[in-house]
Amino acid sequence: MAAESAPEPTRIVVTGASGRMSEELLAAAGDRADVQVVAAVARTPGSVTAEAAVGTHLDATLSDEASVDAVVDFTVPEATAEYAGTAAAHDVAFVTGTTGLEGHDADPLGALDEASGSVPVLHASNFSRGIAALRGAIRKAAASLPGYDVEVTETHHNGKRDAPSGTALTLVEDVERERPDLTARQHGRAGEQPRDPGEIGLHARRAGDVTGEHEVLFAGNRETVSLSHAAGDRGVFAQGALDAAVALVDRDPGRYEFAELLQD
Repeated sequence: MAAESAPEPTRIVVTGASGRMSEELLAAAGDRADVQVVAAVARTPGSVTAEAAVGTHLDATLSDEASVDAVVDFTVPEATAEYAGTAAAHDVAFVTGTTGLEGHDADPLGALDEASGSVPVLHASNFSRGIAALRGAIRKAAASLPGYDVEVTETHHNGKRDAPSGTALTLVEDVERERPDLTARQHGRAGEQPRDPGEIGLHARRAGDVTGEHEVLFAGNRETVSLSHAAGDRGVFAQGALDAAVALVDRDPGRYEFAELLQD
């Protein structure tokens, strides 16, 4: 009996290829048989080490490539807004881990919604399988501990731009869905500031080269429950983003959640 041939790899274009996260993506893809980087996009192509072609404009890159299955994007909000529309125009799935999208003038969230009318779209603040599991545990804890105080703390390297992190905001949203009594977010505390029973404390720390640490603390009834996650390096997120790209292609247009793809 002849051996079955291996399935064709998912062909991707990586944007923001000169950034630290995209560099991890390129390295991780090189070790996988189910993914092939056919091109990369960067503002400074000369700084990118990649076997694939490197360009400066996503539209031209997608026009030049005969077959692309997905764009994987870790850039900045204004670029993500542009790239989502470009991917949709070329009928290519779009995966993005760009954070800080909320309230941005470029309306990247609106651009993702619009693109999802034509292609499958996934935006995640974190592509760690551990964070996906943590989110489920946090939702269960929030529903099971009514009236408990909630504090969220995140720590990242000293070069991270947005604060609080996108992951921390996602965890807060998970708590808020189960606890409608929590209606305010308190970002840090100073001076005389007793706790408001309707608030979630939210604290961001920036230090050294910490990849990413998140903790959600529930306290009440003379007890505390702490749920936390720490990432050892960015490779965790790179592998998850590639998993998402592989799982997203060939799906119907629409918005998808990372945890949803992991369950299939």
